[in-house]
Amino acid sequence: MTERGARTTDHEEPVLLRTEGRAGYLTLNRPEALNALSHAMVRRIHRALTEWEDDPAVRTVVLTGAGERGLCAGGDIRAIHADARDGDGTASAAFWRDEYHLNSRIAHYPKPYVAVMDGIVMGGGVGLSAHGGVRIVTERSRVAMPETGIGFVPDVGGTHLLARAPGELGTHLALTGAVAGAADALLCGLADHFVPSHAMPRLLDGLAHAPVPEVLSRYAGTASPGQLAAARGWIDVCYAADTVEEILGRLLGHGGSAAKEAAETLLSRSPTSLKVTLAALRRARRLGRLESVLDQEYRVSCAALAAPDLVEGIRAQVIDKDRDPRWSPPTLAEVTEADVERFFAPLGGRELGLAAGE
Repeated sequence: MTERGARTTDHEEPVLLRTEGRAGYLTLNRPEALNALSHAMVRRIHRALTEWEDDPAVRTVVLTGAGERGLCAGGDIRAIHADARDGDGTASAAFWRDEYHLNSRIAHYPKPYVAVMDGIVMGGGVGLSAHGGVRIVTERSRVAMPETGIGFVPDVGGTHLLARAPGELGTHLALTGAVAGAADALLCGLADHFVPSHAMPRLLDGLAHAPVPEVLSRYAGTASPGQLAAARGWIDVCYAADTVEEILGRLLGHGGSAAKEAAETLLSRSPTSLKVTLAALRRARRLGRLESVLDQEYRVSCAALAAPDLVEGIRAQVIDKDRDPRWSPPTLAEVTEADVERFFAPLGGRELGLAAGE
């Protein structure tokens, strides 16, 4: 932990910590990897939150990302790819276990937790920010859960957040991986406040000297209109279907260009991931509590390690970058109910156990 008022200058540190005035600042510091989240970073953030919770001088915690591109592009999927392909999956399971515990910790943190969701915020970055008590977007924000494109399923509490979005907006975002700008993130409940990016340095400085509501009142504004509010009509009708096949049929039959584009996106995604994601979202609505949903996501994530599409999806999108994944099975029709149910099977002694621990 840095001394009070000191600034960390070691750019090799993946998480920079400093305290100034009444605030503790966490900065994700892997800008060359768009601040992709590693296991070591998760552990460091958790330790910092514990220390600052017990420090009466720290009244507010602030999360930002280094560099110009964004807060965090997600978990370190290259490491997950290597573990799933060449290892036994234990490293990834251990990473997710600590990461999901951190997501829950953030959701219940007793001090104001201010997440600056500027630029790209995806996957694990959503888990670090969207469970916080004060979530700020800018005109540069690009918030997404794009997991179906790499043969995975939204996690880090993403299915909890998206299941609570108005109508079927969350289903659309989860299945397609579509990017939400500032207004759309606010509409979907992924963020709370809009602050123009040019005002962000003054806001960050202000949090060191004044309570969060006072600082926000100086700089918060109104985001430019998004796209989802006007699309509610076709999104709510098409995505209310009970199966991915029916959703796809409704999208193709709608006639609108946006619905057709969404259908084309779904046809490029992992069929297994689409079906598991839809099931996870529907179950998350019934589960209600974040911790119960995180327990479910942990089962799904661990099962994905043993399924072929995660390795293939990361290969195609990130490793080889040929953008031509060969999904297995390759069609929705070949993904059976039993195939989907396997992702939700209990883990016995390996359960995450967050819900039971409360």
